[in-house]
Amino acid sequence: MIKAKWRKILLVIVVIGAIAGISWPAVHWMHANVSEAKVVHNSRMEPIILIPGSSATQNRFNTLITELNQRTSGHSLLKITVKTDGSLTYTGSIAARDNEPYIVVAFQNNADGYNNIKKQAEWFNIAFKKLASTYHFNRFRGIGHSNGGLIFTLFLEKYYSSDDVSMTRLMTIGTPYNLEESNDSNRTQMLQDMIDSRTKLPSSLTVFSLAGTENLDGDGTVPIASVLAGKYIFQTQVEHYTQITVSGDDASHSDLPQNRQIINYISEYMVNQPNQSGTRIQPGTQNQHGNGVPPANE
Repeated sequence: MIKAKWRKILLVIVVIGAIAGISWPAVHWMHANVSEAKVVHNSRMEPIILIPGSSATQNRFNTLITELNQRTSGHSLLKITVKTDGSLTYTGSIAARDNEPYIVVAFQNNADGYNNIKKQAEWFNIAFKKLASTYHFNRFRGIGHSNGGLIFTLFLEKYYSSDDVSMTRLMTIGTPYNLEESNDSNRTQMLQDMIDSRTKLPSSLTVFSLAGTENLDGDGTVPIASVLAGKYIFQTQVEHYTQITVSGDDASHSDLPQNRQIINYISEYMVNQPNQSGTRIQPGTQNQHGNGVPPANE
């Protein structure tokens, strides 16, 4: 009887120990994940991510960012180049208390062509996941010049999930949604694919599509009709979609990121502006249109 009693006691001890052994890692995992969720939820950082076009490097936006920082200082700069094997190289850094850094993501293989643009969207997704997990931001804005706008669009349609991070604003500059086609009736496979997948775009997104007009047909490289074809992708799918054309000096395709009008639009509608108390407010909230969006086809 005594031996049987001790066997029961020993069995109870073993069971309790086993439960404790299982519970402790589970509790530790739960606390770690709740803590991580709080970090992401409470993050005040909302970076502005820039993607250059074909043949451009991580230095493509140097002049633009220098100009923007002369208007609103305090933005640090991180540059990333994604290699063809998916590894990342970094230049610069994000300052400790910078809630609105500029992050440029470029690609080792920066060649043109639809197949390559699809690869670049996949590579961008690798960089984006790494950035989100490292800096714990839950909102971001994007600026894409030329093919950079195509990469952002493909990323949103194929890889993006608003459950993790919310993209609030996208500005594309001279983006050839129909490649070199100047006739809307001749839709390229890329344009048709983007139209077919447009329902995957985030419905809360605000999109600005900027086109340069060096001449009547476009910016000297991209037909204006190709830029304006973006309406077939974004209209009725996102909260706001605005087309803007700029002309005058620096309206050629390669000069658009340095165009004075475009810098003004970026500064007003993509960058937080300091108010009289010195704190920064969301872009576009002080303009005359009331909702932070200029009139269509301004």
